[in-house]
Amino acid sequence: MDSDIRNAFWNALDDSPFVMMRLSEAGSHSQPMTVMLDRNAHHTVWFFMHQSSTLAVEAQAEVDFSSSGHKLFAALSGQLHREQDRAVLERLWSNKVEAWFPGGKTDPTLALMRFEITKAEVWTADITLAGLFDLFTGIAIKPDQAGKHAVGLL
Repeated sequence: MDSDIRNAFWNALDDSPFVMMRLSEAGSHSQPMTVMLDRNAHHTVWFFMHQSSTLAVEAQAEVDFSSSGHKLFAALSGQLHREQDRAVLERLWSNKVEAWFPGGKTDPTLALMRFEITKAEVWTADITLAGLFDLFTGIAIKPDQAGKHAVGLL
């Protein structure tokens, strides 16, 4: 994947780490989740959730993301795994997470899930000045006027 698009994605996700996640199986519905980022991890993000969540399973999953300014969109596919490394939990833990788990890091309802991204599709929505003119005058916007699109690993 183009490094500019990759960097734009990670920066947008860092700025607004809210996504919709669902299991890949038919009939699964999306749920809002907050991404935990580790900039040193490649193709991987984490989610704190309750053990009772339908997402707290080792399974294929899909994540949809829209940046806060609607300038970038992404569709991610990957595998959910229960994170067993206590050091990762310690590194990602924050007061914001503790607000959801008042029992702290040893809360028996806590699950930390690792999402390993196997496929990503990213779109940037950065309409050029010429594209805006075409848009407002009803002229068809050319793909190079609307933004970029990339498929691959992040």
